Amino acid sequence: MQKFDNLDDYIADLEKKKEKSPTCSNTRYNLGVAYLSRRDFMEAEREFLVAIDESPKMAEAYVQLGGIALQREDLEGCMRYNIQATQQRPFFAVPWGNIGYVYMQQGDIDKAIKALKRAIKYDPNFVQALSTLGSAYFNEGEVDDCIEVCEKAVKLSENFGPAWNNLALCYSEKKEYDKAVECIDKAIKTGFEVAPDFLKELEQYR
Repeated sequence: MQKFDNLDDYIADLEKKKEKSPTCSNTRYNLGVAYLSRRDFMEAEREFLVAIDESPKMAEAYVQLGGIALQREDLEGCMRYNIQATQQRPFFAVPWGNIGYVYMQQGDIDKAIKALKRAIKYDPNFVQALSTLGSAYFNEGEVDDCIEVCEKAVKLSENFGPAWNNLALCYSEKKEYDKAVECIDKAIKTGFEVAPDFLKELEQYR
């Protein structure tokens, strides 16, 4: 596989390939991902739209378009694109995880839990879906269920801050403050921004 010194060289190479074969959906998709890496969302969106125009079954491109919609805080657009992704590839875990996340943002916890469970069924090691499912369980008062899925998430990826934060919330709820402090420190270490009020609340248990 050809290596490139920087992202601009990679994009320039893909643009040349695009000129030679403008209807190649893989080139358009790869170009979209490269533009995303440069945070050029408009160019990325343009390439992904052409990719699905040429290959309507390319589920990954719908997921990427959903991510761009989310970047614009367009929850409905994000949901729509991810649903389209599941229609093309029903057993693709990522769009189900994204659908669950959007339902969470919309406050529809039951639907979020169903979608997230589906994501985890298709990919049991999907860390983000496990952590989001933990948040959904916590919102429902299912503290032990939250601990179970978030423990699994941090075993898979010990630097995943949101799962450590969820665990800290759970242990605080159970009045196991030593564990809560330990988990919140791990969340902070990952760069996760912890709610200042929660940090203040735990300060007395240090």
